[in-house]
Amino acid sequence: MTKRNAAKYKISRRLGVNLWGRQKDAFEKKNYRPGQHGPAGNRRTASDFGTQLSAKQQLKGYYGNISERQFHKTYVEAIRRKGDSSENLIGLLERRLDTVVYRMNFVPTVFAARQFVNHKHVKVNGKTVNIPSYLVKEGDIIEVKEKSKQMPLVIEASQSPERNVPEYLEVNAKELKGKYIRVPKLAEVPYPVKMEPNMVIEFYSR
Repeated sequence: MTKRNAAKYKISRRLGVNLWGRQKDAFEKKNYRPGQHGPAGNRRTASDFGTQLSAKQQLKGYYGNISERQFHKTYVEAIRRKGDSSENLIGLLERRLDTVVYRMNFVPTVFAARQFVNHKHVKVNGKTVNIPSYLVKEGDIIEVKEKSKQMPLVIEASQSPERNVPEYLEVNAKELKGKYIRVPKLAEVPYPVKMEPNMVIEFYSR
């Protein structure tokens, strides 16, 4: 396992869940916190603040390399918009280009999706976009560049049985091209673990 992957899977152990639902996640073998007091740490009772913090870390961690500043900025935008702030938060996170690339099964992980977009392997409506946080809109066409379709990680993702494409996306797996149909509701997002965006809103609203 690479140093990067080892650090990534420590996130799952620290949070106490198999965050991405992957079979090879280290949490499946060591389902306790990392560190010498890991197993004992699972017995601690969390306060309301601790519960909210954990929910925030879990949701933020799921989306990969989002910084605290960027995640908080997403929260601010979510509460600024009309409607349910929790649903708005999830909708904004699911509109990120790196998230969409991951959901469309173009790459195997959310971490790979960020790098994939950064390295200019993705086009939106025919134009190269290399900003992972770019927010796609309903009807946008997202595709892998022709010269990038034979990359090992793209082939690995296309052959993986672990994830299905959610209904709010339309994907042509053969052409590695898809359409963003609509912004999903929380209940539609295929999280492997329970996410509580309402707790995240409460955490930041303190």
